[in-house]
Amino acid sequence: MNASSHSDLMHPLSNAQLNALEEETIFILREVAASFERPTLLFSGGKDSLVMLKCAEKAFGTGRLPYPLLMIDTGHNFSEVTAFRDKRAKELGAELIVRSVEDSMARGTVRLSRPDEPRNAHQSVTLLEAIEEFKFDALMGGARRDEEKARAKERIFSHRDSFGQWQPKAQRPELWSLYNTKLQPGEHFRVFPISNWTELDVWQYIERENIELPNIYYTHLREVVERKGLLVPITELTPAQAGETVEVRSVRFRTLGDITCTCPVQSTAANAADIVLETLTADVSERGATRMDDKTSEASMEKRKKEGYF
Repeated sequence: MNASSHSDLMHPLSNAQLNALEEETIFILREVAASFERPTLLFSGGKDSLVMLKCAEKAFGTGRLPYPLLMIDTGHNFSEVTAFRDKRAKELGAELIVRSVEDSMARGTVRLSRPDEPRNAHQSVTLLEAIEEFKFDALMGGARRDEEKARAKERIFSHRDSFGQWQPKAQRPELWSLYNTKLQPGEHFRVFPISNWTELDVWQYIERENIELPNIYYTHLREVVERKGLLVPITELTPAQAGETVEVRSVRFRTLGDITCTCPVQSTAANAADIVLETLTADVSERGATRMDDKTSEASMEKRKKEGYF
């Protein structure tokens, strides 16, 4: 293999192509600021929301974001991620609004079928309550089309009715990057500025822009057990089951969410460049390799989205 072909393998997207994705995202972020009265940017402290936040900095300037950051906290998030979330918001001088699923549980609007039930699906209730509380009319999220089949069906500007519901068969066309942002009272939009990015794009952009991430995205030693083809982290919420062997392995997280359903992958990747190489050879999708709650059908995820899920 000659030097140029090796370079193409290492970096299949040129800077020009990454620039095009960045430019599109910045355009969408500015379009939302110009078109809506009370927008917000969903910010978890995860890699996708940090890429989106980096583009927002470029769109408006550090300390000048025209909308607050919103986090819907399950109460079962990794402490490294929530600490990083707070740190990053403070550095940017951004307003951070946190609403918790546990508050919804206290109000009785969320009821779990069992104490250890994953709370990701219940975030939709808390999110809709936050929308009502702050009268948000546009919520920007870091979802990508390559993550999951139901997400691939959704437009960049996803119209939601007064109940927060998504109707996939009634989506508005988006020809030539023209977006219909007309709303009736009580309705809102979910907007996905990095919808056209892939996991590989995200990591190449993180590498190029030197974006700081929570340290658990990179290799570290962690106690895990093998369960149903996944590496389950050993925590108070996810203890080992009878007959399982606890091992200490070098792992990293490809995606982050509720501790009860988020698994790491075995890895020695210590930086973004290493992860770019791993991602090039990955044969299992990001969510398929790491999320216990995604071992469900496409129809199940679509149903959750219709009910107001991210």
